[in-house]
Amino acid sequence: MSNKWRRFEVLLPLQFNDGSDLPGQLLAEAVLEIVDHFGAVSYETQRVEGHWRHGGVIIRDNLAKLVIDVPDILSNRRWMKEYKERWRVRLEQVDLWMVSHIVEIE
Repeated sequence: MSNKWRRFEVLLPLQFNDGSDLPGQLLAEAVLEIVDHFGAVSYETQRVEGHWRHGGVIIRDNLAKLVIDVPDILSNRRWMKEYKERWRVRLEQVDLWMVSHIVEIE
């Protein structure tokens, strides 16, 4: 197994911008899309609370975190960027937070 891997962490909102809860089925679809493509994902069920400023207003989000470890190749990075944009639109968000970094699998 190659030890050059990339970890993506994606924060998915648990509510729409109007404060109404996202249907559990919608979150399940977001998670299962990654499983279908990469074969695995970790889904942290502990709520992450985010605070950020948009248009002069402080916004508080309740979020779930996805963790995806994949080989560090261009096609995987492109797929994850497309995933982020697809779900940003589908979840009606200003943005979705996604970070990535190199990891070594021992």
